[in-house]
Amino acid sequence: QVQVVESGGGLVQAGGSLRLSCAASGRTFSTYAMSWFRQAPGKEREFVASIDWSGSRTLYADSVKGRSTISRDNAKNTVYLQMNSLKPEDTAVYYCAVGLRSYVTSYDYNYNSWGQGTQVTVSS
Repeated sequence: QVQVVESGGGLVQAGGSLRLSCAASGRTFSTYAMSWFRQAPGKEREFVASIDWSGSRTLYADSVKGRSTISRDNAKNTVYLQMNSLKPEDTAVYYCAVGLRSYVTSYDYNYNSWGQGTQVTVSS
């Protein structure tokens, strides 16, 4: 059974940093893209960042570009999201997703394994 587990969320002041982790098991993930999405209260889920199977290509939402870095360790079936210069508008539940494709994509229908999410709260 596929399991995707996020960790690393928490409460941080504006301007601070967090590193989210996502560990996947039950499937060979090294050939698939992995991504982060987020959902703020009262809003739809939105794309944050994606990384291809090899880690050589990444894609970011404009809202986090320049402040966040996605990376992966295929030996550990783990993907990371380093977030810096956090803003109150970054407050959301962050979800990790494993893709159906090897390439980066921001469309959630290209992902079929999702975690339960980790809460990130940024205070002003």
